[in-house]
Amino acid sequence: MSAVLEQVRPLEDFLVMPEAEIAERIEAARAELGKRIVILGHHYQRDDVIRHADLTGDSYQLSVMASQTDADTIIFCGVHFMAESADILGKPDQRVILPDMGAGCSMADMASIDQVEDAWEQLREIGVLDQKVAPITYMNSTAAIKAFCGMNDGVVCTSSNAVPLFEIYLRNYEKMFFFPDQHLGRNTGAKFGIPLEKMVVWNPHEELGGNSPEELHEAKLILWRGHCSVHGRFKAWHVDKIRDEVPGVQVLVHPECTREVVELSDLDGSTSFIIKTVENSPPGSKWAIGTEVNLVKRLADRFPDKEIHLLAPDLCMCATMYRIAPQNLAWAIENVRGGTVVNEIVVDGETKHYANVALERMISLTEKK
Repeated sequence: MSAVLEQVRPLEDFLVMPEAEIAERIEAARAELGKRIVILGHHYQRDDVIRHADLTGDSYQLSVMASQTDADTIIFCGVHFMAESADILGKPDQRVILPDMGAGCSMADMASIDQVEDAWEQLREIGVLDQKVAPITYMNSTAAIKAFCGMNDGVVCTSSNAVPLFEIYLRNYEKMFFFPDQHLGRNTGAKFGIPLEKMVVWNPHEELGGNSPEELHEAKLILWRGHCSVHGRFKAWHVDKIRDEVPGVQVLVHPECTREVVELSDLDGSTSFIIKTVENSPPGSKWAIGTEVNLVKRLADRFPDKEIHLLAPDLCMCATMYRIAPQNLAWAIENVRGGTVVNEIVVDGETKHYANVALERMISLTEKK
């Protein structure tokens, strides 16, 4: 960092700068800072931000990669829970910046730690916790909920490893409480033959989640009522329509889509699975992809020898991630160059410890598979 702190212009000044100047400022600051900084760009991030990223990937992958660098400052061009994960998994001396503090995740916001703890206590009161119940949270959740799972013999999962983790927990526990995405939980449970009547949805705004004690005792899988605002926009009629319009098309969707969409698709899997599937497909193959639009457009540009469509005709964009623009990135990195860390994401020590317990449990269990 600079020995003398510089006065950096406020964000408002960057918002009116020409795009070319913004790009030049980002690259100039990157060149000066060198390995002291690493810029992370999530797959769903807009292209004019991705172009400046040192590393691209999904949220967990990026956090791990950043922790393996020599950077003392991580700028995460993603959303809030991702920056929390980078702080949890990072080295003690690494600091994490989120260029826009308004870049949240609607899914993660659908489950607060107070709601989860209240739900757990309600299950205890009616005797459900007398059974072996494992709390499992998707990576797309707050650090506090990851820590809750760490404290209660639970685990974190990603869309890439949900299947092997479900296999382990179904073998060793009587039931699972999965949050915050009901669709990933339902689609994964269905792969193990759990009937829909053995999956109940927990509505945090109702007593017992809107279920009877009997339903909760009988359930194999309790699903938090949460969803992804992007993947929830894909509908069954989109699948029917694209099949009519593009003969021979293969439908490839993310498991955050609804059960109906996944059932109608040819393949479903994580973002990494989607990318690898397209990468390994033959020239001339046709794909309709049900995931965030920036990733789909990037795949179409990268593979012009393949016919790639967005499954839905409307714009399926992660609006909160789109809040991070090159102007935010330029403002953040110039502050770092001037010796100031802005928009720092810090997870408290106890939360970080127990969140790490859940994450390390995830790694340990999936490495055995």
